[in-house]
Amino acid sequence: MELEQVSKENEKVHRGIKRHIKRADSDMTGGSIWRLLITFALPLAAGLLFQQLYNTVDTIVVGKFVGKEALAAVGSTSSIINMLVGLCSGLSMGASVVISQSYGAKDYVRLHDAVHTPILGTIIMSVIATGVGIAIVDPMLRMMSTPDDVFGAAHDYLTIYFAGISGLFIYNMGSAILRAVGDSRRPLYFLIFSAVLNVILDLVFVIVFKMDIAGAAYATIISQFLSAALVLFVLTRSAGPYAIHWGHLCIKGSILKQVLSIGLPSGVQQGLTSFSNVFVQSYVNAFGSDCMAGWSSYNKLDVYALVPAQSIAMASTTFVGQNYGARKLERARQGVKQALIMSISMTIFLCALLLIFRDQLLTLFTNDSLVIQYGSRFIGMIAPFYFCTCFNQTFAGAMRGIGKAKVPMIVMLSSFVVFRQIFLYVGTKLGGGFVLVSLAYPMGWVVCSIAMYVCYKRSALCHPEKAQFAAADTAKDENVEDAIETADEGIE
Repeated sequence: MELEQVSKENEKVHRGIKRHIKRADSDMTGGSIWRLLITFALPLAAGLLFQQLYNTVDTIVVGKFVGKEALAAVGSTSSIINMLVGLCSGLSMGASVVISQSYGAKDYVRLHDAVHTPILGTIIMSVIATGVGIAIVDPMLRMMSTPDDVFGAAHDYLTIYFAGISGLFIYNMGSAILRAVGDSRRPLYFLIFSAVLNVILDLVFVIVFKMDIAGAAYATIISQFLSAALVLFVLTRSAGPYAIHWGHLCIKGSILKQVLSIGLPSGVQQGLTSFSNVFVQSYVNAFGSDCMAGWSSYNKLDVYALVPAQSIAMASTTFVGQNYGARKLERARQGVKQALIMSISMTIFLCALLLIFRDQLLTLFTNDSLVIQYGSRFIGMIAPFYFCTCFNQTFAGAMRGIGKAKVPMIVMLSSFVVFRQIFLYVGTKLGGGFVLVSLAYPMGWVVCSIAMYVCYKRSALCHPEKAQFAAADTAKDENVEDAIETADEGIE
């Protein structure tokens, strides 16, 4: 009887929403696969582009108006920032998969819990990350063998960044909720607003108020807090079953276990990969501040070239998650194939542009000829291998979509951490120099792509007899009943 009642409540909410709400979300279990992936991935791609503007603008402003030491400082902090952010992104991915599967199965009771548990967890994690981040600034900079002429600026930038990192964490989780139900547009709008604000504040703080690298950091965290506020505003005002009700925030054990089982492997993978990049940065630092600045400039261009692979992989996670939840495995497989074709095509095109115009693009960050020379060499060695990321990202996204996040975690840690560090250590001991350091990333991508393809071909998507589907959540409490009533009030 309880299961029957829950089903009736789910259907009641679903009918009301379908009748009365102009939906911003998207059901991916029917319709043109190509069109759905494109329309979903394009806002994601634009969102990633604008998100990268935060650090890119910081890099341009400090490189042009402060100096190459400040440019090197901003670049040297990226690995440390990404280490903690990676953990948060992984948990957001876990929540997104649980939410997308619940949404695809139209299990709105489970969906309610899958929204409120991660939001409260993110708030708690933000407090912890702020303290941990500030505490590890000096030790991590010393671990990377940061030169003395860069250390002070890097310390100031990181300390301020971590003091305001909760804005980034909350925005990522909130936008993950919206993307899981097929809404990739509104997170984009918020990012556009905050990115434009970041540009304005960068110019004001650094050029007008002469705050140097600290001004760039303050501009970033203020903008991030505003994007977090905007996404929370939308979620709390939504009439849909994924709306946030502050009185319902709690940690539900069954949901937390599911989120962590999917998100923690991804978070650990991203965090440890970024941590290993700290050591890659130390190899770069050994060549001096000019090489560090060149590496920093290359990295700011690198992230844009990888946007197609990342955005389409995120789209494939939601697409596969919804169709897997709806038990449409053949449609999920077709989505993976089309996602891979789109990703490779777009990546090759962007990489060609990057290789052709690399010197001109590097002048955006600095006019120093030696720094430009180093950056150009990095691009020439690494960019031809970018297409490899399309394979590992798309297959990893598909595996996360079916809830098998441990597989990409193991594969990516083995490739990006273990193999890459062994490659660098052995290579340098054998006398390898700049070329070997440059090839560390591409060789990791190649190994990862091969391994992820093998894992995908062995997964439940290619072998339906292995598929395991979540049962409807029959748990009932006052919060769930209130959420249903609230949604019903919003649509009547």
